Amino acid sequence: MPGNTFGQYFRITTWGESHGPALGVVIDGCPPGLVLDEAVIQKTLDKRRPGKGGAAESPRKEPDQVKILSGIFEGHTTGTPILLIIRNQDAQSRAYDQLRDVFRPGHGDYTYWKKYGIRDHRGGGRASGRETAARVAAAAVAQVFLNTVGISVIAYTVALGKVKAQKRDLDAVKQNRLFCPDLKAAKKMEERITDVRSRGDSVGGIVEILATGVPPGLGEPVFDKLDAELAKGLMSIGAVKGVEIGAGFRAAELLGSENNDPLAPEGFLSNNSGGILAGISNGDYLVVRTAVKPIPSISKEQDTMTVSEKPVKLKVGGRHDASAIPRIVHVCEAMVRLVLTDHILRARALTPEIFGPKFF
Repeated sequence: MPGNTFGQYFRITTWGESHGPALGVVIDGCPPGLVLDEAVIQKTLDKRRPGKGGAAESPRKEPDQVKILSGIFEGHTTGTPILLIIRNQDAQSRAYDQLRDVFRPGHGDYTYWKKYGIRDHRGGGRASGRETAARVAAAAVAQVFLNTVGISVIAYTVALGKVKAQKRDLDAVKQNRLFCPDLKAAKKMEERITDVRSRGDSVGGIVEILATGVPPGLGEPVFDKLDAELAKGLMSIGAVKGVEIGAGFRAAELLGSENNDPLAPEGFLSNNSGGILAGISNGDYLVVRTAVKPIPSISKEQDTMTVSEKPVKLKVGGRHDASAIPRIVHVCEAMVRLVLTDHILRARALTPEIFGPKFF
């Protein structure tokens, strides 16, 4: 099956390209009776959209105005498929004419060409980060459901290049453009991005996602473990190159006595597991981190080749972010919301006496 669909009980299929007329998502399996309108989705999309003027962001100005075409009646979800559409209004495709026969280093140009024998050179087509707008829109719907069961998800920047947050002040996250929980670090991150952009380069970072209110028992044995599903969802984001949960790679340095989370009647006394044991949530908060690579479209000269395998030098023009942060923060948040919504509905189907609405 082509890989444009994610989830089982809360299933989304995204469609559209960066420079096509529109992009969007079909949501199937959304429970009926949820209060939903375009304003709820728009509020979340506005956080991700480009052109807001930050040092890291592309100057492409897209309103990302969402329209609901189905699945809603008198302000409530009906249980039938929800179709959301977002029209592209500021695509400048001619800026990509030089790339018609040239592969951009670090992009999916070469691999798409090898897989399909054809590629959309205009901004990367389906491989563009713009596809993530559809995910964020779908996750806004998922969060409406999560609100009914008391689950909250927030993502924030903990590193940009070598600049790292030293605090986890969640009140600070909304007080800076980079959604960093450390205001001093956020200022240094802004300075770093400005410096990198001035040199025609880009920079990556680390996003941490925190989910609270997650009940114990979510996740399936063996292949559909909750951590495996989270990793798949987050790794499906184009710029993400690594995922760790709880102590993550640091666990490799710890002894068993250090890594184990002691249990007490009041709960777990530490959270190296990140809220997941044996692939199933344990009732503690979930903590996940993603490693985000630098944006590959840079104005520095790079070596590449044409479709006829002729070596050439390339400086990528057009409008591009200097860092996927901060906009990818909301995409990471979105994927965790989608995974949790899907697994709550899966749990309800398997054991309704435990995960039915009255138990939340």
